Amino acid sequence: MSLILLDTHVLIWMIDNSPRIGPRTRSLIEQASMAGDLCISAMTVWEIAMLDSKGRLNLDRDIQVWIDTVLDEGGLSLTPLAPKIAFASTRLPDGFHSDPADRVIVATARHLHAQLITEDRLILSYADLGHVNAQSCSS
Repeated sequence: MSLILLDTHVLIWMIDNSPRIGPRTRSLIEQASMAGDLCISAMTVWEIAMLDSKGRLNLDRDIQVWIDTVLDEGGLSLTPLAPKIAFASTRLPDGFHSDPADRVIVATARHLHAQLITEDRLILSYADLGHVNAQSCSS
């Protein structure tokens, strides 16, 4: 099995057991988790903290406790923001859009040769151009 990287919204939906994640994708995530092949970018932690600070995310506990619990019990690992990933996020081919979180997450997937699970249409369109391995989470 190849490494699976979850986009921020997919991680939140996974924790919330949302029906937005399709059965095939949910199975893929569970298999990757059991194999130790499931991860998130450090940028995902930043993005969740930003959503929480702006009141756009309603967590059931303190943000630090929530993140620690997800990392301890979620069967996933945290990929640090290495200098190579930070640099690569500024040099994505074909004019990928300017959202810094998406840029770092895409650069992380490319760096790790991971499959990115997302529902972000811009990322999925970018994948259609062959620049990142990404799939919709709704399948």
